[in-house]
Amino acid sequence: MSTRDAIFEIVRKAYQIESNGHTFYSMTAQRADKPAVRELFEKLADDEVQHQAFLRDVAKSYDQKGAAAFAMNFRIPEMQKILEMVFTKRFREQAAGAEFEMSVLSIGMTLENNAIAYFSQAATDAAEKEIKGFYQFLADWEKQHFEALQNLYNSVRQDFWQGGSFSPF
Repeated sequence: MSTRDAIFEIVRKAYQIESNGHTFYSMTAQRADKPAVRELFEKLADDEVQHQAFLRDVAKSYDQKGAAAFAMNFRIPEMQKILEMVFTKRFREQAAGAEFEMSVLSIGMTLENNAIAYFSQAATDAAEKEIKGFYQFLADWEKQHFEALQNLYNSVRQDFWQGGSFSPF
């Protein structure tokens, strides 16, 4: 397989990962009956669309620019700060004792963890500095999503256990 084919295979798989995430987060937002839950998953779905746009832009310009197509000015939004300020308290209040919210957070964490692993491995395998940086950027962005979901999951789970007078530890 040529270098170009290998890079496009990674970009195609990465695009599919982002598409899967967008579909899951969009469906979850549509099904959510609590505003904070809906807003959180709409935000995550929007982020996945941004990731898809990055990948499309790179794929379109790779044949012309080569590895330089991957050299973009990256800035990861500070997801955790946004969540702490806007969503955490409202989300916890609205998701108290809700199995749906715990389940979708858990599934979301699995999706994000898989994306982190994929992008991290792609960064490790890439030979060019620009390509490594691009994939590491995507892995780091997914890591922010994972950590935000994990923090929400842990707090909702704790509330769920306390509300049900269930404390296994």
